[in-house]
Amino acid sequence: MINIEPEWIAQAQRGNSEAFSKLVETCQSPVYNLCYRMLNDPYEAEDAAQETFLRAFNNLRHYDESRSFSTWLLSIAAHYCIDQIRKRRMNLLSLDDAVYLDPPDTAPGPEKALSTGEEQKRVRLLLEKLSPQDRAAVIMLYWYDLSYEEIAEALSMSVSAVKSRLHRARQVMAQSWSEQEVLVKTDRRQNDHAQSPAF
Repeated sequence: MINIEPEWIAQAQRGNSEAFSKLVETCQSPVYNLCYRMLNDPYEAEDAAQETFLRAFNNLRHYDESRSFSTWLLSIAAHYCIDQIRKRRMNLLSLDDAVYLDPPDTAPGPEKALSTGEEQKRVRLLLEKLSPQDRAAVIMLYWYDLSYEEIAEALSMSVSAVKSRLHRARQVMAQSWSEQEVLVKTDRRQNDHAQSPAF
């Protein structure tokens, strides 16, 4: 998934800041993308990614080399984002009020961009229906191709719990997708009816 030189990790553990910078450069996009998909806000995702790297730096001496470094790093990011989502909910902030901003897009035409933007919004709405842990598991499986075992390790749960969460998440997302389809078709019909000429 992420190509990391083992020597960079060893050097960073010995205090080499240049080696840690290489780790950050290599892992920056995947970590940010996970945070963005979890938090659905580019600014919060930036803060979460920075916090992830800070926590990784502070705990680098505890990193177990038998684990995948990228899985370890993504688990730090996922746990931090889960905590942030819980804080949001405790503060009674509604996820429905979130601003839907995408990272800058480098170029398709307006129709393609509009279609892609709508699809991304729908996927984000589906992810918001999930609990933080289920959301993290789905993102790690479908966006990062982590195995059940890696997800279990990253989220500190059993493989059977991961499978159960993913099964439940798929059901919730399928149900939500069906509900969204009905709404989209209804909106289209209303728009078509409003635009049809009166004779």
